[in-house]
Amino acid sequence: MSHSLDVAVCILGAGPVGATLAARLAAAGVPTAILDAAPLPPMELPEFDGRAYAIAAGSRALLEQAGVWERLPAEPNPIRAIRVADGRPGEPASRLKLDFSAEETGVEAFGWMLEARALRVALNARLPLLPNLAVFAPARATAERDAEGVRVRLEDGTAITARLLVGAEGRASPSRRAAGIPELQHDYGQTGIVGAVAHERPHHDRALELFLPNGPFAQLPMRGTPEHPHLSAFVWSERREIAEAALRLPDAAFGREIARRMGGHLGRIAPVGRRWSYPLSALHVARYVDVRLALVGDAAHGIHPIAGQGLNLGFRDAAALAEAVIGAADPGAPEVLRRYQRARRPDGLLMLGATHGLEALFGNDIAPLRLARRLGIAAVDRMPALKRFFARRAMGVAAA
Repeated sequence: MSHSLDVAVCILGAGPVGATLAARLAAAGVPTAILDAAPLPPMELPEFDGRAYAIAAGSRALLEQAGVWERLPAEPNPIRAIRVADGRPGEPASRLKLDFSAEETGVEAFGWMLEARALRVALNARLPLLPNLAVFAPARATAERDAEGVRVRLEDGTAITARLLVGAEGRASPSRRAAGIPELQHDYGQTGIVGAVAHERPHHDRALELFLPNGPFAQLPMRGTPEHPHLSAFVWSERREIAEAALRLPDAAFGREIARRMGGHLGRIAPVGRRWSYPLSALHVARYVDVRLALVGDAAHGIHPIAGQGLNLGFRDAAALAEAVIGAADPGAPEVLRRYQRARRPDGLLMLGATHGLEALFGNDIAPLRLARRLGIAAVDRMPALKRFFARRAMGVAAA
């Protein structure tokens, strides 16, 4: 039976960024609705599938404010050290390296490795407990906006009115396209492969960022399981044709390719869970807002995974939008949207430029550049003040 609902904010997209924003707003007393075309995954913890997120300190704070962090089914694994080095597949990493230590930097951790399935379970556990939140999933809807407000109609006839519409539907955001917001895209000609490996030796909460000619390779420390006490996630950026060939390999051969890139510091390795892949491209939009519309997460930007900041950038959007909306008499008023865009667009552009520049500098095998970057890495390692500057920004620690 159709009915009507009046809320302050209506969010399209219940992925990690959209769902966390919904929980944050509702927890602060803002009447909110969230819609997603797909059903929410089941509440039960599914089997480990290899996907994980590197959560920065600012993102953890948002998840705590939203009441999500405390509902995680397992404690995330901290990243207490990071090693950065230059190398080539099958060869030892350069001895000219850069080591970051959270203890030396004065922070608890550079970030926390959180399984994707654990975050989804925590979000699903939190959303039904919020009296100011209405969840519609699966649901398909059409939305209209004007200066007076937002009108959303679901296929079942349900009518939702709101003061602000939030587009959190990902890179192909229908709300962004309906608003006619221009976008710029850049194809890196690479594929990102993500998954997990079990290894023979403990990782001691240390991450590895290895710059290879065809793209970076990262090993990220995860909390072990009874079956696999020593476990790490990997993010492997590779030229598209090589990545496609690697994805077709059987587990043993695929594991050998990972070992060629990661090196032998963790002993024997074996792939665990599924392999996931996606084309690597950059995306940025001309503006983050339109009439009674705000874009968050991948609907507003997409960056190279070289710095592991994609999801954290989206969480920073959610935190800034929540700050602008909570307490506002009209959450969709032009001054509220201007405040949000001023807070977020410069950071998005900065991260886009930084990751693009890093990919251009490190994603090649030109001998003079390779020597220069190795010497640069070693020089930073010998400059305590500069090293602390970079360390506090590693994994987004210094970002709000």
